[in-house]
Amino acid sequence: MRELFIYYRIDAAVAADTRREVEAMHDRLRQAHPGLAARLLTRAGDSPAQQTWMETYALRGAPAGVGADIEAGIEAEAARWAHLVTGPRHVEAFVAAGDNG
Repeated sequence: MRELFIYYRIDAAVAADTRREVEAMHDRLRQAHPGLAARLLTRAGDSPAQQTWMETYALRGAPAGVGADIEAGIEAEAARWAHLVTGPRHVEAFVAAGDNG
């Protein structure tokens, strides 16, 4: 099952606003894609001024996992609050060991 891991930097000054945006985005994505598990993580030990955040996405009950259609929807949603991110968003896709051939 393909899962997405997306990480980026956030200035602490906009963290509260960004968190509200991400949580609203997750709610919309879960409604659009039943079974989608979406989480927001922050890196432990980051500086108080800048934080590293990671969004994770998995689609339970779908053998292929998160497909290109959902990934495109995530990126379209994230474009709404891209001005709050410091630098690029890095998107990585992983599958469980043994699932990739």
